[in-house]
Amino acid sequence: MESESNVRGEELEPCGTDPMTGAMRDGYCYPLQRDPGRHEICAVMTEEFLQYSKGQGNDLVTPRPDLDFPGLEPGDHWCVCVPRWMEAESDDRAPPVVLEATSEDVLEDVPLSTLEAHEHDGGDVQSPASSGRSD
Repeated sequence: MESESNVRGEELEPCGTDPMTGAMRDGYCYPLQRDPGRHEICAVMTEEFLQYSKGQGNDLVTPRPDLDFPGLEPGDHWCVCVPRWMEAESDDRAPPVVLEATSEDVLEDVPLSTLEAHEHDGGDVQSPASSGRSD
């Protein structure tokens, strides 16, 4: 990965490693020509977003070993597609965003003020029934 910047103009930080996220499964959310989905927004999964996404035909909960996809739980950090996040935001279902780990390229489509309105505050977003990864 070349040196990439986040939406704050600083060095891009890793999004998540448990589970390992990113289009290249290297923990980072950055643009790749071969990634038409644009997995560039580092989001903290919520039960609401996971169910919303599943309802839109994008099941992020069910593990898919064939795609090196573990299935996600509330609290997991994951690089989500820019168009999917924008769709969720317009439907008031957007998950919190880790700005330090979100690619600056996202600013071509989403204003910084919108991302800041959804900034993850570092608190626990897990559902009361969830106590962490089950695997």
